[in-house]
Amino acid sequence: MRRALFRRLVSVDEAKNILAKNYVPEPVGTEVVSLSEAYNRVLADAVVSPHNIPPFDRSTVDGYAVKAADTFGAEEAHPVTLRLVGKVIVGEATKVMVQRGTLAEIVTGAPIPGGADAVVMVEYTEPRDRSVLIREAVSIDENVMRAGSDIRRGETVLKKGTVLSPHEVGVLAAIGSAKVKVYKRPRVAILSTGAEVVDPGKPLAPGKIFDINAHALSAAVADCACEPLNMGVVQDEAKQMKAALCRALRTADVVITSGGVSIGPTDIIPKVLNTLGKPGVIVHGVAVRPGKPTTIAVVDQKPVFSLPGHPASSLLVFHLFVRSTLLHMGGREEAEPITLKATASERLFPSRGRRTYVTVTLKKSRAGRLVASPVPVGLSGAITTLARADGFTVIHESQQFIEKGAVVDVELFKLSTYYSLTR
Repeated sequence: MRRALFRRLVSVDEAKNILAKNYVPEPVGTEVVSLSEAYNRVLADAVVSPHNIPPFDRSTVDGYAVKAADTFGAEEAHPVTLRLVGKVIVGEATKVMVQRGTLAEIVTGAPIPGGADAVVMVEYTEPRDRSVLIREAVSIDENVMRAGSDIRRGETVLKKGTVLSPHEVGVLAAIGSAKVKVYKRPRVAILSTGAEVVDPGKPLAPGKIFDINAHALSAAVADCACEPLNMGVVQDEAKQMKAALCRALRTADVVITSGGVSIGPTDIIPKVLNTLGKPGVIVHGVAVRPGKPTTIAVVDQKPVFSLPGHPASSLLVFHLFVRSTLLHMGGREEAEPITLKATASERLFPSRGRRTYVTVTLKKSRAGRLVASPVPVGLSGAITTLARADGFTVIHESQQFIEKGAVVDVELFKLSTYYSLTR
């Protein structure tokens, strides 16, 4: 009688709880980067402005700086005449002074001259030699942006933990920050296993397959704003595997392997991991489909995720267990998943006793309702299972099946899918 390797499969929730008890993801450190390198990084400290923004009162339009009281009563048919005393341009301090009965020409962004408290748009004026006709009254501060009205000196403009989008980078530039303190990107070592695996671009000999996992997982790691380190293919031999894992643990903050965790004679990773440090393997086998062989270890405070060799299974398990850890190690909050309601196009069955993740495509029916259709999985090694899918729905362990026409939650793989289906 064949002896089962996985004596007790833990549930997805149990696996997550075991990981949480043995490893608490924390940011791996901080560094100071230039503003040109700040995009998509996470602030390690709050940012306080050392300046008022704008630093001076400025005009928001082209026109004439005036004392608002001098324009009261001005109309198209009854203009007010004011004497021109100068011109204010952008980028220079002005010595022009506006007194009662006078005005100064001004352009957008230029500093408001002394004595002025409003700007009349050029459209409502008519130049006349050394004077200007004003055909519309303005109120105090009209068309004027006061110093500090956008950002005040001493104001906290960005909070710790903020992910720097182009908008936040613009704020940093506005307050004159040339450098910023951010969390370091976690370094993630990625190892592929198996004598049959070769790098894309090399000749494909009989019996060989291209290494999908290293590149798909590297992209998934980069999508978490971490630094992937593709450490190549390791043969299924204990001595080589141990050396490769030790090198990866010295180099990186997290290690991900694919393959070598099932029940074959060359699936040696769990045994090797238990020789490298405490506590070693904490999860070996999860009641999930796909992804049952998933193995998780912690070696001297560094997590090691050993994923199945089948590409679709590997990426799904990454989504379930690895992604959250990497995000927290990079100082990021995990966003709520993007889900849509849809009706099942057919009856969906789980794998008995295991939480089953069914990849689906989404299409609108003639009635405008979203319909979720399972992607034919074929063999579990088919990468096109995920490439063709819009997302997945979950059949929990306690469910016998999902009936045709039942409403299901579909977690989307891409934000773009949400926009394309809901517009």
